Amino acid sequence: MNTLSTNNIKISAISKYEPEQSFPGKGKYVYSYWIKIENKGDLSVQLLSREWLIKDANLMIREVKGEGVIGKQPKIEGGGFHQYSSWCPVSAPVGQMTGKYKMKRMIDDSFFFVEIPLIPMVYPPLKN
Repeated sequence: MNTLSTNNIKISAISKYEPEQSFPGKGKYVYSYWIKIENKGDLSVQLLSREWLIKDANLMIREVKGEGVIGKQPKIEGGGFHQYSSWCPVSAPVGQMTGKYKMKRMIDDSFFFVEIPLIPMVYPPLKN
């Protein structure tokens, strides 16, 4: 599991290969990923949007931007957390995701960004 802390927000992330959804012979490798967002500060925050940069070994690069995560813009109290899972397809056996969340401090409506740690995606037969 990879973790990264920015502005009192700790992000933990891990990926898992999904063989039932993947078709390696057709260049489709699907990974699920799980993310935990921990508010290590005292003030409540809200996750407003996300930006992902997805790369794979075929030199395919995609940017994904959108509001919230899985259709939600969660508020996270000081000392609290939010976790979710989603998925990502890539066209090669090796890939990676990284990105950032745009957050809002509830006390004064000011904005800040939180970095998401690198999430590696490696086809299990290649590990060793």
